[in-house]
Order: sequence, then structure tokens, then C-alpha cells
Amino acid sequence: QAQLVESGGGLVQAGGSLRLSCAASGRTFSSYAMGWFRQAPGKEREFVATINWSGGGAYYADSVKGRFTISRDNARNTVYLQMNSLKPEDTAVYYCAASTSPSAWVTKASYAYWGQGTQVTVSS
Repeated sequence: QAQLVESGGGLVQAGGSLRLSCAASGRTFSSYAMGWFRQAPGKEREFVATINWSGGGAYYADSVKGRFTISRDNARNTVYLQMNSLKPEDTAVYYCAASTSPSAWVTKASYAYWGQGTQVTVSS
């Protein structure tokens, strides 16, 4: 049974940093793209960042570009999201997702596996 488990969320002041981790188990995802999405209260789940199978290509939502960095360690079957210069509007539950394609995608429908999410709260 494939499973994704996020960690690293928490409460941070505006301008601070957090590093989210997503550990995969049950299968290897080293051949597939991975992504991060987030969902704020009362809003739809939205794309944040995605990285292709090798880690050589990444794509970001405009709202996080220049502040967030996605990376992966295929040997550890883990993907990361480094979040710097956090803003109150970044407050959301952050979800890790795994595609069944090696290419990076921005749409939710492109991802077959999802974690349970980790809460990130940024205070002003």
C-alpha cells in the first residue's frame, strides 16, 4: 500500500521559514513526478510546486516563486518543500502528492497518491 506522510508543519511568524518533508513508503516514486498543494479554509486545493522524476525540473505557482524551493532525494524516497519569507496568506494545510508520470504537472488530476496533509500557520 503506497503511502505519503508529510511532516514539518507548524506555527511561524511572518518572514520566517519552514521545511516540509514528504516520506513515501509502500512503493518507490523515484520514476515519477512529485508535487505540493495547499488548501486554506474555505478555498479549493491549489497547486504550489512540482518536481520531475530526476529533480532536474521544477515549476512553481506565481504566489510562491522565489520564496519556496521543492527538492527530492530519490535514495530516501522523500520530497521536500523549503518555504522562506512566509506570509500570512501561506497559511493552509499542505499536501504532498505523487504522480504516475515522470513529468511535472500542475493539475490535481495528474496525481494518483496523496498524503494526509500538514498544517502551516503563519502569524502576522
